[in-house]
Amino acid sequence: MEVAANTSTSMSLPWKTRISLWAVDIIVNQLARKDGTVNRRLLNLLDPRTSPSSKPINGVKTYDVVVDPIRKVSFRVYVPIQYALEDLPVMVFFHGGGYAVFSPNARYDDLCGRFARDLPAIVVSVDYPLAPEHRHPTQHEYGLDVLKFLDIKENRSKWLPQNADISRCFLAGDSAGGNMTHHVAHRASQLNFQQLQVIGLVAIQPFFGGEKRTDSEIRLDESVPILSLKRTDWLWNAFMPLDEPYNRDHPIINVSGPNAVDMSEIDLPPTMVVVTGFDILRDWQLRYHHWLKKNGKETYLVEYPNTFHGFYLFSELPEYDQLIFNMKGFVHTVLNKV
Repeated sequence: MEVAANTSTSMSLPWKTRISLWAVDIIVNQLARKDGTVNRRLLNLLDPRTSPSSKPINGVKTYDVVVDPIRKVSFRVYVPIQYALEDLPVMVFFHGGGYAVFSPNARYDDLCGRFARDLPAIVVSVDYPLAPEHRHPTQHEYGLDVLKFLDIKENRSKWLPQNADISRCFLAGDSAGGNMTHHVAHRASQLNFQQLQVIGLVAIQPFFGGEKRTDSEIRLDESVPILSLKRTDWLWNAFMPLDEPYNRDHPIINVSGPNAVDMSEIDLPPTMVVVTGFDILRDWQLRYHHWLKKNGKETYLVEYPNTFHGFYLFSELPEYDQLIFNMKGFVHTVLNKV
């Protein structure tokens, strides 16, 4: 499955979206300090957490689960009430933000609710700690801890609805969450779970990079919303460990590069890779797709040439609905093969 919309040399965005992007750019510039730290006080003010709702909102009820109160490992569950009598797959979602900014806030709350209702699925949105206060591999370990938690029967019985089928588990994430999706799936493939089975991955504009600048990085730098080379370099520096010398060809960053992990013996499930035309990371994402295919993995490329990095957080855009439609198609395709 390779899906692409009509191509264009420029974006036509609603004024609502343009104003929102302008505000995001100002906010992120204020959050990311020159000394490599993040202004958390300002971030908490501008990116407030939403409370769960036992009363269904647009057909979905939510509640929070604490996995480890000391390490503050937690997740939010999204349950579509319309499908209470049907067994549903579980989708574990990792939010974006370059590993350093943003949280499962109102926009992600809406997005995960839409996933739950329209795919449909029981969605588990992981709230992981942010860099630079918490650096790699903390975030990936938290993601894996959530999978281990869900694999324990007593935990599932207590915290997931009865119709949640953990043997049909998808991992999904956007941007940094897309990077996290790949690496958590890789680590999960090396474990022997009792019941949980990861059967599909959805990497939405995954946050990858490398030492040599690509055409999309050079051509689109400083001319598209959300990301620039200066910003991505800052984010990688905030994320990678201080005691480990690295460059951007580190396999966590350049997953398909010269230091890539040998994938021949890794049982990676079918993967949907989402790429857009106005994203400086698009070439890295395309390389990831082709690398998976070269290594014999089942991969599905979905392209939206006329939009930008993070488009899925703007429900007024047509690509928002297209993404839901394509994800639903991917989920059903994978489920029909199980």
